[in-house]
Amino acid sequence: MTGPAGAGGDLFQVVVFHVGEHTFAFNIFQVQRVLRYERPAAVPKAPPFLEGVLQVERAIVPVIDLRKRFELPHAPLGPETRIVVVEAGDAAVGVVVDRVSEVLRVAADAVSPPPPVVRGLAAEYIQGIVALPGRTLVLLHAGRLLTSSERIALQDLDAEAAHG
Repeated sequence: MTGPAGAGGDLFQVVVFHVGEHTFAFNIFQVQRVLRYERPAAVPKAPPFLEGVLQVERAIVPVIDLRKRFELPHAPLGPETRIVVVEAGDAAVGVVVDRVSEVLRVAADAVSPPPPVVRGLAAEYIQGIVALPGRTLVLLHAGRLLTSSERIALQDLDAEAAHG
């Protein structure tokens, strides 16, 4: 399969992070910044995975908790907890992760499509599986962390907050 950077042996970088026992990555081109955790402002009537909103520079960014989005067990925030701000389509979204560990160069041909058993479970979030010596990373597609209807609902909440 041709990876997210193009043909065969092309290299691209990923930001590697952890949520519980799971190791994930975003293509570095989807990552705007990595911030120390700061409690987002609560948003009334928000879905359970939406922690709230945070001002990043001059933009209001929705913050989602990947543990809740992926239905993983709850864990307390720690000193390594971060918010990774990613480009999710036409807007930025903050993603709460347990820790960010590194930036890696990956060969595009090391990225495979998810196996059939995974495709049905979480295919909408997964861009590919990165097989490295001694470990495997799940490459997430930042633009798919929110559905179209969730984006519209967040835009409506954003508009209410701006006028109310």
